[in-house]
Amino acid sequence: MSCCVLQITGLIFGGVGMLGTLAATAMPQWRVSAHVEANLVVFESVWEGLWMDCISQLGLRLQCKLYDSVLALPPPLEALRALMCLAVLLAVLAFLVAIVGVKYSQPGEKGPRAVSPFILAAGVAFLLTGGLVLVPVSWTGGAIVRDFYDPAVPVPLKRELGAALYVGWASGALLLAAGAMYC
Repeated sequence: MSCCVLQITGLIFGGVGMLGTLAATAMPQWRVSAHVEANLVVFESVWEGLWMDCISQLGLRLQCKLYDSVLALPPPLEALRALMCLAVLLAVLAFLVAIVGVKYSQPGEKGPRAVSPFILAAGVAFLLTGGLVLVPVSWTGGAIVRDFYDPAVPVPLKRELGAALYVGWASGALLLAAGAMYC
């Protein structure tokens, strides 16, 4: 019975982690403009994501622009995109394998359910996905904090941690928990 509960809980954690990974990849709020000076009236906020930049004016009007060229992107952003796309693909695959594993775990004749080999594969895939999500999210978070406290970075270019990073950290934690439950 406890094995079944762990499998279902792992499936729920993995599903929520997969959706969070999709959301974090698509969200434009990876880096948001920082308001560090004494100016209390802020007319616009800048959001920078993996796929687009957005400007929010007075919280009423939002203008987003996709990046023009993949070749014109800085190499770190290309690496972040690649890692997050790989994480999305692996998260979907891990979730599908976990569904198959839960479905084909058969009750034993005299004992607990026999664990399907799909369960172990799903656990490893969830662990890998969690790591793949945490690397680009933490890398971006570290760069934002480093630049924020660097006096050489001009104040208008300073950024703060965006909502996508928090979603990514939570998703990575859920995926790692799902993988641990399956393993």
